[in-house]
Amino acid sequence: MNRTKPLVLIVDDNSTNIDLLVNTLRNDYDLGAVKNGPKALDYADKYAPDLILLDIMMPEMNGYEVCSRLKENPRTKDIPVIFITALGEAAHKTRGFEVGGLDYVTKPFHAAEVKARVRTHLSLKQMREELNTQNIILEQKVEKKTAQLQEMLESTIKTMALAVEIRDPYTAGHQERVTQLACSIAGKMRLSDDRITTIRFAGLLHDIGKIRVPVSILSRPGKLLDAEFQLIKTHPKIGFDLIKNIPSPWPLAEIILQHHERLDGSGYPHGLTGDKILLEAKIMGVSDVTEAESSYRPYRPSLGIDVALAEIEKNKGKLYDPDVVDICLKLFREEGFGFK
Repeated sequence: MNRTKPLVLIVDDNSTNIDLLVNTLRNDYDLGAVKNGPKALDYADKYAPDLILLDIMMPEMNGYEVCSRLKENPRTKDIPVIFITALGEAAHKTRGFEVGGLDYVTKPFHAAEVKARVRTHLSLKQMREELNTQNIILEQKVEKKTAQLQEMLESTIKTMALAVEIRDPYTAGHQERVTQLACSIAGKMRLSDDRITTIRFAGLLHDIGKIRVPVSILSRPGKLLDAEFQLIKTHPKIGFDLIKNIPSPWPLAEIILQHHERLDGSGYPHGLTGDKILLEAKIMGVSDVTEAESSYRPYRPSLGIDVALAEIEKNKGKLYDPDVVDICLKLFREEGFGFK
């Protein structure tokens, strides 16, 4: 198949929904359309579309099973899947993420929303492919081109991070500020330049998994419902899944996965304790909490840096690594560190 545009496969047993999606997307993408799961699997295996819009409630094989089968096939496992569904409950959405979906659009859908989500995930796919290519080049020419290629890599990572932050203006700059603090702590701990580079890149991407969390939840004022909070808590695992297959000399995906783990096992997603948590992730965790507590959020005003420092100090040795906390406190209280 000769492609002049990205290929999007639409999978829905309802002809009206297919027609609506075709009319919405046909000016920007090459399109394929099938009405059931087995045909979707055959089409994806044969043509490798750039993205799949997948209905959940279908006869023969529902969307969850189709997505699972796609992810089991080496030829189709990396194709982004966006669910198109009338199921609006958080539990259904979480299940979609668990089987490998990247996002969802709730029926009845709006053309502008469909276009925006398709465009975002195709951009992320392209960025991941570019990042993968850049890493391969970095390995091949490491002695001659290290500095230049690392600059290219960092630019790509910053672009990926920006894709998350533009969805939520209230936390814009959060990942950059967390990175500033984490690298300063790592420097004071005399970690190697290579480990500080690892922390810098992981910091810029630590919330990449929030690309799948609805903006309405991220920016909603008031206390979150339990189901909404459970959805937000999937973001470290989602970030890990997005980054894990990118060749890298650094444990970026593992740091992203662990940055909400806590020493006493009360963190998530795996309840790791003590030395089972990477030092880089411990540094990221303290930096993340300090920045978040001191900044404005839609559900509360800024608590200020003093409150943030009191939080990590109170839980030093229980939730947070004591050495990391001590250095963080010293940076702010004695050395004049401040978020830029």
